[in-house]
Amino acid sequence: MLWSVSICFVSFVCLFSMAVILVSSGFYFIMQDLVYFLEWEVLSLNSGGIVMTFLFDWMSLIFMGFVLFIASLVIYYSEEYMAGDLSINRFIILVLMFVLSMMFLIISPNIISILLGWDGLGLVSYLLVIYYQNVKSYNAGMLTALSNRIGDVALLLAIAWMLNFGSWNYIYYLECSRESFEMGVIGALVVLAAMTKSAQIPFSSWLPAAMAAPTPVSALVHSSTLVTAGVYLLIRFNVLLAGQWLGSVLLFFAGLTMFMAGLGANFEFDLKKIIALSTLSQLGLMMSILAMGFPKLAFFHLLTHALFKALLFMCAGAIIHNMKDSQDIRFMGGLVNQMPLTASCFNLSNLALCGMPFLAGFYSKDLILEVVSLSYVNLFSFILYFFSTGLTVCYSLRLVYYSMSGDFNTGSLHPLTDEGWVMLRGMMGLSFMAVLGGSVLSWILFPTPSMICLPISLKTLALSVSVLGGWLGYELAKFALSYELQTLRFHLTTSFSGSMWFLPIMTTYGVSGAPLRLGSYVSKSFDQGWSEYLGAQGLYKLFSSWSSLSQGWQNNDLKTYLISFMFWVIILLILVIF
Repeated sequence: MLWSVSICFVSFVCLFSMAVILVSSGFYFIMQDLVYFLEWEVLSLNSGGIVMTFLFDWMSLIFMGFVLFIASLVIYYSEEYMAGDLSINRFIILVLMFVLSMMFLIISPNIISILLGWDGLGLVSYLLVIYYQNVKSYNAGMLTALSNRIGDVALLLAIAWMLNFGSWNYIYYLECSRESFEMGVIGALVVLAAMTKSAQIPFSSWLPAAMAAPTPVSALVHSSTLVTAGVYLLIRFNVLLAGQWLGSVLLFFAGLTMFMAGLGANFEFDLKKIIALSTLSQLGLMMSILAMGFPKLAFFHLLTHALFKALLFMCAGAIIHNMKDSQDIRFMGGLVNQMPLTASCFNLSNLALCGMPFLAGFYSKDLILEVVSLSYVNLFSFILYFFSTGLTVCYSLRLVYYSMSGDFNTGSLHPLTDEGWVMLRGMMGLSFMAVLGGSVLSWILFPTPSMICLPISLKTLALSVSVLGGWLGYELAKFALSYELQTLRFHLTTSFSGSMWFLPIMTTYGVSGAPLRLGSYVSKSFDQGWSEYLGAQGLYKLFSSWSSLSQGWQNNDLKTYLISFMFWVIILLILVIF
């Protein structure tokens, strides 16, 4: 009897082994302060050549290791989650293509090869979002693909501008020409590209729409691949941001994104969309600290966030799977009794997201907030940072209250158990990292501990807003149906806050509505109006009237002849008389 091995297991073993090797190499590189450039001449033609360049430093190696680690556990988890799918092999191959595109993007110091990975991510993400073939998935896929095309065009324009320097290896030119006009234009285009990929305002609406993809894809996309590509690109281009006008613009938009997503998550009832909005909020945090000139901190938060966010999505997937594909948190409740292991992992990742001390999220979030308190930043940005931190705890506690506590809110004939061991093993592997990852990374990335000395009010501000946000989230979640619904009194404010500040409407109907209306007017007034009157239909009527006149002459030729003869006789008589 032949022993069959599934594609999921083989992919898991290969990716996990590579992840361990890459992370270990990354730690070695950071300790020895090594950077390797690899150049591979793909093609040599006459005196010109096409050279592929790869950059291996501690940042690219650790990030690749993390992407492969999360991808390996997500694929392992998918074996059970996607068990009912007949074309699971196609699904796994798409996920592997996605990971490969991300690898290309991470190790490229060259804008051309970055574009290869960048476009690969855009194309494969479209294929994964429309994986469940229905109208909603198709619309979400189109929104995702078209939003990302704006960034692709910006990157292509940056490639064209790089011709001013004689090479596309941007890494050589950043320091020496940061003050030049060309580099300013390239920086602006790269920031635009990164803002579309990382879904900053005004390109935010595609990120919750991309939840139409299967949950394992969401776990991969929203933690370490697609949405972090923009942040990673800006970490590489960070020289152009610090102290420049670009940094100020990015700080403004990233702060607003962080606040908008945190506010929107408090009004949402779809489990996956709440977690998607929380990703958007964390992306705003990474972008804003990057705009202030702290690329290493942004990278640190990028890695820790990847660990607990992938876990959060995997737990959400297990809950949705058990709830017979229901995503509404109002139908959940008491899951801690029904699915204890899944609930434990879910709560662990939620606490890491809130910045609970000594979990992964605490080390990066707390450090970022303390650096912000220490930095020269305006009051508006300062308030956005801390208010958004409070909102994070607010929606997290609201989510836990709705899903974990109280009674089960679906039908009684709806038994729930913990998922099978395959999904649980995948979740537990990530839980281990969500607890230990932050501390290990902080020791490796910041070997010299930095002493941040602040007054007690600022030092405890992050903790205070978290506690306040948690209390507010609990109070908001406690509402019962018998209460007078306050949201109906402030309907416009509620719908504005809960719909991402109308961004989905503005970027769908807002972009397509006016051209469609204009097309309708043009069609009615020109195609079916004046052009018809003066064009084909008008000529048809004119010629048909002329031909009927001619036909009339020809049908009555004897009468016409006699009448014309009489006219001629009368005219001749008049002429003779006078």
